[in-house]
Amino acid sequence: MRIKTKHFGEIDLDENKIVNFENGILGFEDYKKYTILYDNENGEGSSDVSWLQSLEEPALAIPVMSPFLVRENYNPEVEDELLKPLGDMQPEDIAVFVSITVPADITKLSANLKAPFIINAKTRKGAQIIAENQDYEIKYCFYNQLQSIKEAKEGR
Repeated sequence: MRIKTKHFGEIDLDENKIVNFENGILGFEDYKKYTILYDNENGEGSSDVSWLQSLEEPALAIPVMSPFLVRENYNPEVEDELLKPLGDMQPEDIAVFVSITVPADITKLSANLKAPFIINAKTRKGAQIIAENQDYEIKYCFYNQLQSIKEAKEGR
């Protein structure tokens, strides 16, 4: 199937890549169908930043990333009831993403750890939930953390 996107133009999408968010996502409850797009040629998840792309609104594409890249021990507390619509979930079927904000001042780069996107890859159903953990912020700034990791890799 062909879909239109603001950032990637018109693309071919395998129907197996469609994720249904039954309740939409926060602020965009009317849009239910999404896919994850990657910024690399082969379309695989090797890039740190991906895009949660709406199939119903080409301009709606949210930059997302794995929360484990900024918080290794990320473990949102969620009522089981909120995850039931996603179907039976095995650990290997779960994908977790958080939205990121990239402002003009890159040092203010932040991730929303409070409202992750949980996707059951097997059923292709997703939900955005609110984590009950009090220590997860809506604007978790992680630029300095990335710089430290980069410097460690470069041996500084």
